[in-house]
Amino acid sequence: MTRFIFITGGVVSSLGKGIASASLGALLQSRGYKVRLRKLDPYLNVDPGTMSPYQHGEVYVTDDGAETDLDLGHYERFTGVDARSGDSVSAGKIYSELLTKERRGDYLGRTVQVIPHVTDLIKEFILASTDDADFVLCEIGGTVGDIEAQPFCEAIRQLGNSMGADKALYLHLTLVPYIAAAKELKTKPTQHSVKDLRSIGIQPTILLCRSERPIPLDDREKIALFCNVPVERVIPALDQKNIYRALLAYHQEGLDTEVLKHFKLPCKKAPDLATWLKVIKKIENPHGQVNIAIVGKYQKLKDSYKSLIEALFHAGIHCQYKVNLFWIGASSIRENNIDEKLKDIHGILVPGGFGSRGTDGKILAINYARKKKIPYFGICLGMQLAVIEFARNVLGIKDAGSSEFNEKCTKVIAMMTEWDQAGIKQKRSKSDDLGGTMRLGAYKCNLKRGSLAHKAYKLDVISERHRHRYEFNIKFKDQFENKGLVFTGLSPDEKLAEIVEIKDHPWFVGVQFHPELKSRPFSSHPLFTSFIKAAINLL
Repeated sequence: MTRFIFITGGVVSSLGKGIASASLGALLQSRGYKVRLRKLDPYLNVDPGTMSPYQHGEVYVTDDGAETDLDLGHYERFTGVDARSGDSVSAGKIYSELLTKERRGDYLGRTVQVIPHVTDLIKEFILASTDDADFVLCEIGGTVGDIEAQPFCEAIRQLGNSMGADKALYLHLTLVPYIAAAKELKTKPTQHSVKDLRSIGIQPTILLCRSERPIPLDDREKIALFCNVPVERVIPALDQKNIYRALLAYHQEGLDTEVLKHFKLPCKKAPDLATWLKVIKKIENPHGQVNIAIVGKYQKLKDSYKSLIEALFHAGIHCQYKVNLFWIGASSIRENNIDEKLKDIHGILVPGGFGSRGTDGKILAINYARKKKIPYFGICLGMQLAVIEFARNVLGIKDAGSSEFNEKCTKVIAMMTEWDQAGIKQKRSKSDDLGGTMRLGAYKCNLKRGSLAHKAYKLDVISERHRHRYEFNIKFKDQFENKGLVFTGLSPDEKLAEIVEIKDHPWFVGVQFHPELKSRPFSSHPLFTSFIKAAINLL
């Protein structure tokens, strides 16, 4: 029997619903249960694919090519369960499907309304393809009380009512702020948030109370009294040194135990947390430190690079080194300041991105890494710019560039209009919609034996996730390889360049895909591990 856990948030956003959901999923997993995690976002975009990273952080891509919320990255990193396109939905996607059905005549002339038609579609999404899981955790984006979230809250209310308490649980995350002037914690925001939830017919089963300070028993008893929740189910969610400690903290406070008690499942056997304890031990006992520069353009919101940050962190865990990240705005780099900008750096990484802003600074940083023999890792756009830098400064093609930025340049990077995916021909054009028309999801890549990539993966064929619209112009391949930039990873049909390396360099790798999306704290991505090891060698 599949059981459903609905996770909501109140008071303010960014309380950590995604981490809480992922942590609970991992705890249930450690007790032997199969879990599936889903995210329901109230915004009207069909998906986050066309949003600015400043608006919504990174776009997380699944194996099957869905552009999703970054919380799905947390779900995968904590549980190791690959997300699917059916694990993420937005209000925009729901309404788009609703209007398509209405135009097609599926509603047979009835007046189409939020209730029952929108809520029915939301329920269909929640229930779809869940037979393989013991627990399905559904996180509702935003906060209770948001206008956009009301149909989603109504849908989970209806589901809980029809399923019964033996199959549904409501977990509500709130804030218990500390008022410094009064020198006390305040429970009123939590009381009001639960009042809002109860006003729409949902009584929370368990409260997670986010706080920067320990919550005394009398405060928890007060919350329990006013929120109609047993005191043992008012669970503190205190700030942690790192996000992977949250899982252990939730277990120590009894979250997974209370969940199992609600569902009348056995909870005497303690979960197997040995892997997580090993991860924490490595994080908190590093052998040393290494400095990595990230040269990008979205530094104002670090969530724009969430998976990248975590992948570097995971490689640090594997090597038992603390990875210090230095964020360098690409637009601030000049020839006369680059030495100072990259002083004491042991590795340089240029991440993915879109648009021409900051490309000159990134190319300067790539040139610096190539000439100074500093380990370099280029991801997606970072790989394309490495190719452009090499073309300009080694091959002498001074106008080398990408058609993304300049149609009149020598296009060593250009838009692919046709390629093969699992035997199916994919076609694109510049007139296509921006959303969902890139090369998305998992593609296979053949590795060249003896290359840095092959040594890292220890495999001949790999599969990695993509999200991009432009590709290396394969007709230039021989010209590059004759001068020392070799293509060590190619698509099975050898039409798409996936990995480039420079021969006479200690570690210079560019990849067209996004390896950060497949990194895990207990299983660091091989390319990130290899990169950090190369950076450590500079110490």
